[in-house]
Amino acid sequence: MQHISSDQIDQYLTFPKLVENLRAAFQADWTTPVRAHHTISGIGADKVLLLMPSWTDQKATPYIGVKIVAVVPENGQRDLPSIHGVYYLMNGETGQPLATMDGARLTVWRTAAASALASTYLSRPESKVLTMIGAGALSPFMIKAHMAVRPIEEIFLWNHNIRNAHTLAEKLRSEGLPVTSHPDLVSAIGKSDSVSAATLTKTPLIPGKWLKPGTHVDTVGAFTPEMRETDDELVARASIFCDTFAGALHEAGDLVIPISNGVIKESDVLADLYKLTRGEHPGRKSADEITYFKSVGTAVEDLAGAVAVWNSAK
Repeated sequence: MQHISSDQIDQYLTFPKLVENLRAAFQADWTTPVRAHHTISGIGADKVLLLMPSWTDQKATPYIGVKIVAVVPENGQRDLPSIHGVYYLMNGETGQPLATMDGARLTVWRTAAASALASTYLSRPESKVLTMIGAGALSPFMIKAHMAVRPIEEIFLWNHNIRNAHTLAEKLRSEGLPVTSHPDLVSAIGKSDSVSAATLTKTPLIPGKWLKPGTHVDTVGAFTPEMRETDDELVARASIFCDTFAGALHEAGDLVIPISNGVIKESDVLADLYKLTRGEHPGRKSADEITYFKSVGTAVEDLAGAVAVWNSAK
């Protein structure tokens, strides 16, 4: 059994291919149990252990996989990442271990690819201007994923710490990407065809009143019931979609809070990636429609990414 590092994952994956891998995975009959969530109490803040299993159907080439993630809030004080993880891929027929992989790197790749997959159904095909909110580890992957599926020509990068936005924008421009840091989020969003957010905010950053007709909004950062990146007006104006109903309707504050306050109903979430990829919902219906995609992640995406990495590694 081999271990596949973050650098190797970067070499093996491309967004055009990974988006199609995810499309095929959501169309397939794969099994994904509800993730196990364990709180570990002790000295200091509680730690969280997450176990996310999934397996392919057993008719073709079978695989079993599980992502193991530890969330340690106090690691910031130790100059360590707060999230560590590993992916464990097995032969689905024999159970033999095939590989372990860097779980954090696999996560950013599959998260960004899922948003890009949603964009193929929900954003306007001619979308050229993107605003990216957040300058963390996920943001470069989100930008590159959206560029893989739409003819993006201009990208505004905003972060609450504008210095971090400047630094990341300079790095991405050195790679040939059309990214500039933007200090005025209102202006940036108003000019954009698509808006993407990857933050840990509990205060909405994307008010619905800022959006022009036809905008597509994609948020991946707020993944607990207390967090939200969008406000009530946005979800009330938009046609709402998600990665999975089971995750988004129970874990994402962007939906949980307005539903609990009676702003929207669960039935207002029109389709998930299963329905979109299988043609059970057409996605965007008009050029002026505002669409909103909420993602919290699912083990189907992890397994699809892991299998893609493994096939390339072989």
